[in-house]
Amino acid sequence: MRRIIAQVGPCLLHERVQTNRLRALVMAIISQQISWHAARTVEARFCALYGCDSKDRHAKFPKPEQILATPVRKLRSAGLSRQKVRYIRDIVARASSGELPLARLGRMNDDVIMKRLTAVKGIGRWTAEIFMLISLGRPDVLPVDDLGIQHAIRKAYGLRRMPSEKKMLELSQAWRPYRSVAAWYLWRSRRDQTTPKK
Repeated sequence: MRRIIAQVGPCLLHERVQTNRLRALVMAIISQQISWHAARTVEARFCALYGCDSKDRHAKFPKPEQILATPVRKLRSAGLSRQKVRYIRDIVARASSGELPLARLGRMNDDVIMKRLTAVKGIGRWTAEIFMLISLGRPDVLPVDDLGIQHAIRKAYGLRRMPSEKKMLELSQAWRPYRSVAAWYLWRSRRDQTTPKK
């Protein structure tokens, strides 16, 4: 990690924090199972449907009702699979009804947040962890299912094969209570990454 930190430079994780929680969840769904570059392209197309700027994390994001009113074919034209359209529509429907209390999530502990989020269609552990790290700014999150982080750990520690979850948790003990910072450095050491399905 010392070598990676020296190579990457100062941690800029705070610049990635996405304060719009709906946007953070939608973007996490978009990023599932595709490369970082592909995710940014789809994100830009999705935002363009509503006249918002994907590069500006403070830009306005469409309301749940706007997304629900958007025809499926139009959402698909942004590069979203049918499955991802279903996931996004389920998220915004729950947010709109109050079933998913986005404004209150920050006051819950990590275990409760994980439970609430993974009850939503399309949100698994990886997506929930990315949300806690990027949107809620939780300091001690390590997305062990993230292939980019797995590859980075394998390379950084000279492992012969991809690290198991047990191995990653073992190594990460030295990074507590700032595993989110370690995750950011590992991501930065591998700019082009592929993420898991959920």
